Amino acid sequence: MRVLFGIILGAFLTVGVAFIHDNWSSDTTSTSSSSLAQSRMVNWDVVGANWRIVKDRARDTWTMLSQKVQS
Repeated sequence: MRVLFGIILGAFLTVGVAFIHDNWSSDTTSTSSSSLAQSRMVNWDVVGANWRIVKDRARDTWTMLSQKVQS
């Protein structure tokens, strides 16, 4: 149980630290897009699009499973 908790906590900390780093580095760098793109660790637009796909697939799977259980 401790290992599972450690893995989950580590994943949340990794994403959280990357998010905080990207937000702080975008505030302190100049406004030119080239320096901003170089200082970011994660492309958050891609992460958002992938997260949307995961949510849609999970919702579709849940709907399909719930319909199978009801019939």
